[in-house]
Amino acid sequence: MKYINVVINHNSRHTDTYYTYAAPDDITVGDIVEVSFNRGNKPKNAYVFEEGVTPDCEVSKIKAITGKNPDISLNPEMVKTCIWMKKRYGIKYLDAVKCFVPNGNPAKEGKEKEPYKDAEGEKQDIRNLTEEQQIAVDTISCAVRGGRQESFLIHGVTGSGKTEVYMQVIAEVLAASKTAIMLVPEIALTKQIIDRFIARFGKKSIAVLHSKLTKRERFDEWQRIRAGKANIVIGARLGVFAPLENIGVIIMDEEHEATYKSDMTPKYDTVDIALKRLMYYQGVLILGSATPSVVSYQRAKEGIYRLITLKQRYNSAPLPTVELVDMREELREGNRTVFSDRLYRKMEETLAKGQQIILFLNRRGYSTFISCRECGEVMECPECGISLTYHKKENAGVCHYCGKKFSVPASCPKCGSKYIKYFGSGTEKVEEFTRELFPDRKVERLDLDTAKNSREINRIIGNFSKGKTEILIGTQLVAKGLDFKNVGLVGVVAADVSLHIPDYRSTERTFQLVTQVSGRAGRGEEEGHVIVQSYTPDNFALTTAANHDYEGFFQMEASIRQMMDYPPFSDLILVEFTSEKEEYAFETAESCRNYLIRCKLEEESSIFEAKPSYHFKGKDSFRYFILIKCPKGLRNKYIYCIDCFGENLKKNRDSCAMTIDVNPYSTI
Repeated sequence: MKYINVVINHNSRHTDTYYTYAAPDDITVGDIVEVSFNRGNKPKNAYVFEEGVTPDCEVSKIKAITGKNPDISLNPEMVKTCIWMKKRYGIKYLDAVKCFVPNGNPAKEGKEKEPYKDAEGEKQDIRNLTEEQQIAVDTISCAVRGGRQESFLIHGVTGSGKTEVYMQVIAEVLAASKTAIMLVPEIALTKQIIDRFIARFGKKSIAVLHSKLTKRERFDEWQRIRAGKANIVIGARLGVFAPLENIGVIIMDEEHEATYKSDMTPKYDTVDIALKRLMYYQGVLILGSATPSVVSYQRAKEGIYRLITLKQRYNSAPLPTVELVDMREELREGNRTVFSDRLYRKMEETLAKGQQIILFLNRRGYSTFISCRECGEVMECPECGISLTYHKKENAGVCHYCGKKFSVPASCPKCGSKYIKYFGSGTEKVEEFTRELFPDRKVERLDLDTAKNSREINRIIGNFSKGKTEILIGTQLVAKGLDFKNVGLVGVVAADVSLHIPDYRSTERTFQLVTQVSGRAGRGEEEGHVIVQSYTPDNFALTTAANHDYEGFFQMEASIRQMMDYPPFSDLILVEFTSEKEEYAFETAESCRNYLIRCKLEEESSIFEAKPSYHFKGKDSFRYFILIKCPKGLRNKYIYCIDCFGENLKKNRDSCAMTIDVNPYSTI
């Protein structure tokens, strides 16, 4: 018999601590045990975090565990990562544990669900690597064979063959009897990656983890991985928590994407988790993108990442020609449609050649907002406070935060006017207009409204891949890593949508989106063409994207960030406070701010006053936040002080909940 410290599966911050129990000698760190807890001795699951513990109370008062889960367990590395996540993000132990542990129970033998079991694989005709690819593979493989924990940033133009580099490195990792995690930013991209990996490594070697799997599928895949039956895991953000042992490489394709940052508790950054896990196993991190984030590229400049550049496309095809169209001129000439004359003529020409078209607009729905022309009143969601988007199919205003639908009033609720009008354009409206212009062509739309599940996503992408669809209209789903050989034209319908969002990353986001979606064109034998429509075509994000000039964009954007003291030259820390009483949420937020100022932290003037979270979706509660612009290198010190304030709240059994978000992707 020995003593262990466990974390109780009890979702309260007041029980977020270690509890000591007696246990048999065969219980180890990572085991999931059953214990009696609280006054009623209710049975609870608990996670073993420490063994060989010396009790700090009378031994006679210590309870013994009552059982052990034979089907699920963590390993010591996962437990260490959970402890680190608690300190890093100011979360509960249980929040971190739930990232690793699946919900559900084991299936009966022979009844396991296998996602993608019908996938046949997509063989590629890869005869030889380019010189640049070979250098990349050799450089990274050297670190793998040497057992060195290193981080690489592959800056490769679209179509340069980054995926082939990934697969070559994974083959090296498997040869060393290690395991691999391959992450993509969107679930929509997993099917294409899975097909290629199956053809290369075989179906039995691969497991899949992402949030669109059913509960049964996810649990069964988790068990396959934990049992060592799969040594390659493919997935979206969730895949970084795969229960693998001896991880040799974690790859983050399209590393710049915001989807790698969790916007729910725990608000982790995938790259942080990947680095922490790889430090334990001395594994290699690979970040890949045609448009690396400014933060990652700056880290490469500072030597934190080793930079590898792929400047040429694999088939030596030229990068597409990008043409900027000034929509102000179109208006002056009387064209008030969503397509410029240049885009329309180029679409006709492309279709006549038997090529396909992608039209990109990063705004779904039919119209952007619904407004009264008489008084200017805009329809808003009563709970979220943001403008509703008109969806013609439902004939309703839809809130893109909470998903609720509202009927459009016949008259303005404010002034009574009957002049209710729909303003702006979304993908649904572009689809309708395209069908009117090209009634004999097959048109489909790929956005969050049509891509309801994995089956529908795969159907739409499959139809386009097979040439059944001639024009594909979509949001950012069509911009991320999809590889189609017959796309002759890409049209960016409204480049200004992301450019004028009130966020310091808006120019970076615009450059990335335009560059990424442009890269879908000309990946086959013929050169592609891209038309970018904008009302501000002289913005440097668009001009550098048109010239395929990442370095020029980075220099301009980095200089602005440095001048304004934004990441990567500082850290932004968002501390949120949620309560059933609005005044209490505000007072607690201000108390935290005053506490931090009393801690005599550097740059205390950059700890801003409490503000309400206007887009918070809580039904019967309120949220206020304080934003901190933390000097570079002082993040841990600031989070320690914030965590101390949180501990005081917990000791006082305060009803106001606190969360920490480091470098959030949105503060509006």
